[in-house]
Amino acid sequence: MSKPPVAPPPSTVAGPRLAARAVDLIREYGTGSSRVRALDGLSVDLVERRFTAVMGASGSGKSTFLHCLAGLDRATSGQMLLGGTDLGALDDAALTAIRRDRLGFVFQDGNLLPHLTAGENIDLAASLAGRRTDRAWRRELVERLGVADRLRHLPSELSGGQRQRVAVVRALLGRPDLVVADEPTGALDSESGAALLALLRACVDEFGQTVVMVTHDPSAAAVTDEVVLLRDGRAAGRVDRPTRRTVLERLGALATPAGVVA
Repeated sequence: MSKPPVAPPPSTVAGPRLAARAVDLIREYGTGSSRVRALDGLSVDLVERRFTAVMGASGSGKSTFLHCLAGLDRATSGQMLLGGTDLGALDDAALTAIRRDRLGFVFQDGNLLPHLTAGENIDLAASLAGRRTDRAWRRELVERLGVADRLRHLPSELSGGQRQRVAVVRALLGRPDLVVADEPTGALDSESGAALLALLRACVDEFGQTVVMVTHDPSAAAVTDEVVLLRDGRAAGRVDRPTRRTVLERLGALATPAGVVA
């Protein structure tokens, strides 16, 4: 298989290395009068080894951006770069390899296979890739997220929060370079949500990974290093070292016509 195309590093970016970069990203759905532009020339830089929240009103393009970043959707035009790799230029086989080896996904609904136990769901990606599982790391993850005693249960025998926590273990097991999470605390109670956010925080601080999380929760965003704000499919500013109060203030400004955030 030929090597995936590599984009040259942007000459305008100095300092910390970028984990990912969107450049003039456009994503349209439908045709003619029913065409919808979910992303409208979005450009965003995501720095390595940072925990970034992506926020905005419903319809702002958050989930579409996350899907393009994770290689689950292809942009209509523009570039979605993972490191120096242009995801839009990869064929399906190369994109599958990137998703398997360099990305971890946490979906809002868990997305577990119903006929496999929780433990089998956790180990599935490694089994398909022919990789040996790091048993010590697996044990640490299931203990941190409180599912060590549920590994032999089917998803139908787990609560919604337990299914989500199993999905997080699966996403983190291969120590991916980039973890993308879509509303990961949405189905969790406050205690489980706090444990999950602490683990995602540890992925950055202790294990050197990059985490990008879509959330509506200002309290969850306050755990991150920065918040990227979107409006109408475009970047609408950032909040560095966010707190719940500063996030709420910036979101409130975005909701008013006069509150354009530079």
